[in-house]
Order: sequence, then C-alpha cells, then structure tokens
Amino acid sequence: MTHAIRIHEYGGPGVLKWEKVRVGAPGPGEVKLKQAAVGLNYIDVYMRTGLYPQASLPFIPGMEGAGVVTEVGEGVRDLKVGRRVAYAGQSGAYAEERLIAADRVVKIPAGISDRIAGAVMLKGMTAQYLLRRTYKVGPDTTLLFHAAAGGVGLIACQWAASLGATVIGTVGSAGKALIARAHGCTHVINIREEDVVAKVKDYTKGKGVDVVYDSIGKDTFPASLDCLKPLGMWVSFGQASGPVPPFNITLLSQKGSLSATRPSLANYIDTRKDLVATANELFATIAKGAVKIAVNQAYPLAEAAQAQRDLEARLTTGSTVLLA
Repeated sequence: MTHAIRIHEYGGPGVLKWEKVRVGAPGPGEVKLKQAAVGLNYIDVYMRTGLYPQASLPFIPGMEGAGVVTEVGEGVRDLKVGRRVAYAGQSGAYAEERLIAADRVVKIPAGISDRIAGAVMLKGMTAQYLLRRTYKVGPDTTLLFHAAAGGVGLIACQWAASLGATVIGTVGSAGKALIARAHGCTHVINIREEDVVAKVKDYTKGKGVDVVYDSIGKDTFPASLDCLKPLGMWVSFGQASGPVPPFNITLLSQKGSLSATRPSLANYIDTRKDLVATANELFATIAKGAVKIAVNQAYPLAEAAQAQRDLEARLTTGSTVLLA
C-alpha cells in the first residue's frame, strides 16, 4: 500500500484526505512512477471545488509531477526502470506512486532536479505556448502579464524579457513588486494601490500593449481590454478571481478590433511530438539560464490542504512543490 490525497466531495481545503491506496502493475503502454515532487497549481483548487467537475468521486487531484520509473508495461520501448521523468496535464498527481501512459511523460535532462521538474512542467509549458505560439513574442512586443509574481508569471516574464520584449507586470503587494522586477518586468503595477489601465497608458505613452496575458479573470475584466492597443490580443488563460462574465462580442470591435482567446495547455501538447518539443524548449531555456525557476515553497504531500490554503490566500510566490 501507498498513500495519496483523495477528494470524496467538493469543497474547501478540508476535503483533501491523506489515505492509503493500492497501485497495481502498469498495463500496456503504461509505466509506474515513484514520485518525488508534485507541482501545486490553481487548477488543483478548481478541481477541489468542483469548478472543473471530475468524472467520478473520489478522485486524486493534481496535474504535474516528477519521479522515477519503477515498472514498465507491455509495449513500452523507450523508457527503462530507473529513468527520471516528468509530466503535466495528467490528473492524479497527488500520490506517492501512480500509473501513467508512457507517451505522456518526458525524460528529465541531467542538470534539472526532480524538484524543479515537478514544479515547472505545467507552469513552464504554459509559459512556452503563451509566448511562443498563442502570441509570438519578440523584441518589438510590449506585453502586460497579470499575477507576474505567480508561478506562471515568474517564468513567463523572465522568458519574455529574454526574447527582448518590454514586460509590464501586475502584482498585489510591494513585496511581490520587488520579486517581479527581479524576474524580467520592466514596469510593475500594484493593483491594490494603482490604476492598471492608467499606468499601462503611462508606460506605453498612450498606445497600450500588444498582448495581455490574464489568469485572474473576473477582477481584471474589462480592464485588460482597455490596456490593449488597436488590433491587440487578450489571452485569458485562468480565472483565479472567478470566471469572466459573459460579454457581447461587439465589445472587441468597439475597443479597437481586438482579438480574444481562451487557450488550454492540453490542446498545445495533444500530440507526442508537440509534448516533447514544448518540454524540450522549456528545459533548454532553463539550462541556458534565460529562466531561473524559483521553488519558493515546499510542503509534505500529506499537507496539501495547507498548501492550497496558502495558495488561495496569495501567500505564495513563484512555484510550490508537494514532496512525496
């Protein structure tokens, strides 16, 4: 027997239960992992509360992790016992051991620790598709990134700066402003003390930004649209403050023929080829020092409830891992 966090009913952090579970042998095309580090993400909260309903109860939450292969199922050719691997987008991560499809994991390069790999896969691959595919950022880009001191924000702002972009970040405190400036932000806006739209207009000499990356949702709408220059793009990829309210699509034309998209990592890594390419670019960017991963909090996996409380209270910065 091993242990995992299971959820029997939707609700607050208290529904996260540390329980004994049985993990069998891997089936065809699967591997068994002994996990070392599991990443903490806001999607875990959405799963716990039922905002993202699961197929059945109870279930094991969590969407990213890293560990070592301990058993290999029939038909698996390119993974051996003892290989360090990582994954994202595969639910069931809050566990000491788990089964997973072999084509959904990637090999961890030498020089990348299990803790970093476990913390970075979901957030880092999200940053990759946002900057490299959803809107291709380059030296001529001026962008606004909400929650710049968060897990995705710290990675994406460094990465965007390494690509030559001018990065404006929003944060919720003076302390987080210092962190954001140290991680690629040219300008930082404290949303609790400053008017976001006015400051963006000031920093861009009235023009607005090319693209807004918004994981906040309700609280930053429609202000995010008002920060864009004509023909700009609003990228809504999360809803930490609640869902964006319904709006008439003509609002986009009224505010400057804007584009709006609601991307998901799952679509960008759907094929094995895209998964490997996305992960490899992330690992290469870390290896060359363009992005430094800040794993600022670590909790025992059994204390996942406290980790989620701290995440929801915005007491965390950078990445957080649960150690199995």
